[in-house]
Amino acid sequence: MTLVNAYAAYARKLKLDISKQLRMFDELAKNLTDLPLKPSYKSSFFEPGSPVDEDVLRQFEKEVKDIVKVARLMIVESKESYDNQIKIQKLKDTIFAVNELLIKAKKNGAFASLISAKSVPKSLHCLAMRLVEERVAHPEKYKEEGYKEEFEDPSLYHYAIFSDNVIAVSVVIRSVVKNAEEPWKHVFHVVTDRMNVAAMKVWFRMRPVEGGAFVGIKAVEEYKFLNSSYVPVLRQLENANMQKFYFENQAENATKDSTNMKFRNPKYLSMLNHLRFYLPEMYPKLHKILFLDDDVVVQKDLTGLWKVDLDGKVNGAVETCFGSFHRYAQYLNFSHPLIKERFNPKACAWAFGMNIFDLDAWRREKCTEQYHYWQSLNEERTLWKLGTLPPGLITFYSTTKSLDKSWHVLGLGYNPSISMDEISNAAVIHYNGNMKPWLDIAMNQYKNLWTKYVDNDMEFVQTCNFGL
Repeated sequence: MTLVNAYAAYARKLKLDISKQLRMFDELAKNLTDLPLKPSYKSSFFEPGSPVDEDVLRQFEKEVKDIVKVARLMIVESKESYDNQIKIQKLKDTIFAVNELLIKAKKNGAFASLISAKSVPKSLHCLAMRLVEERVAHPEKYKEEGYKEEFEDPSLYHYAIFSDNVIAVSVVIRSVVKNAEEPWKHVFHVVTDRMNVAAMKVWFRMRPVEGGAFVGIKAVEEYKFLNSSYVPVLRQLENANMQKFYFENQAENATKDSTNMKFRNPKYLSMLNHLRFYLPEMYPKLHKILFLDDDVVVQKDLTGLWKVDLDGKVNGAVETCFGSFHRYAQYLNFSHPLIKERFNPKACAWAFGMNIFDLDAWRREKCTEQYHYWQSLNEERTLWKLGTLPPGLITFYSTTKSLDKSWHVLGLGYNPSISMDEISNAAVIHYNGNMKPWLDIAMNQYKNLWTKYVDNDMEFVQTCNFGL
């Protein structure tokens, strides 16, 4: 870019120089044309029968040679300018060609990154398979445990974690427990899908949580009220157009538009992803619950979050806006009259991934009904593209209390320049973005903050070669 700017500045200068040169060439041409018309020369050389005066001839010859000499000097000087113009044009052509290649490479890189981020690594697949094999080989060891009253005891500290990633859930829970002052008062509600529920149960039976904490594991299918007649997302997934949007020609569309590919990821309509909007119904006897994404690591005791006064609001979250970034306008379509009428485009967005929810206030404010209303309106993706943050911003628009930023630091999955002081002071760090810590594409400077909570003594972690 510096080179281009330098050439551009020179090109502007050349324009002025060339205009001066043109005037000088015009003057030279005029001088050569006018020279024979001078009376002394005209009468001596160009009129028939006129005698030739040698002194006048020498003077005429000298003037002609002087003009020719000046013309030759100007041509030499001008040649460099015209050569540079050709160089500038060639440089412009080269830059254009390289830019086209760069755009193509960026698209391909973004597509490759998405594939890396959304695919299941071999090690993770291996771990799930080994755990299921263990269950099949020793069914007597893994009989269902009976009901425990702690799972409905509102005086304890309750967490909700919804994920299909065994090792990620293990890291979240271990990091909470290892930093808890009273781990026996912490209860974890883990919900996964039918495919991974057996593996998840075997893991926590083989590797019980330290400190007496409680872990309950369920499949999302066990919540019978979550059906397509009640849940807009499930109803939308039955729509033929929606299925076509997600599951047809994904690779072809991605190479054309990697951003579009990002929003075509079916995880955005996954029930596990949208389960967070049903917490009061899933846990009817609880008053408060802390929601954690599976890509977080806890570094401090979190019990202080239950003591935060939410001022009657539903959601306690860390705001993410700075300047004009991460405002509502970035997530919602404010050209739509409904959005424009109901929301402020400059309102500050907040983070989903570590949220303390007052479930009593949620029930009072009827937030799930609000979510249903807006999610149903967005079937054609006209209000927002996809994901759970936009409907979350809408659902908890006026019912979110801002938490101190030290509770939750984000960006470890995409931002390489987060201050290590900021990270070390954070209660929760969040690997949001594509570069998850369990993937090969993770950022090395942050990876050890996650791997130190991996249970490396677990035999299947070693067998499956996690390379951690």
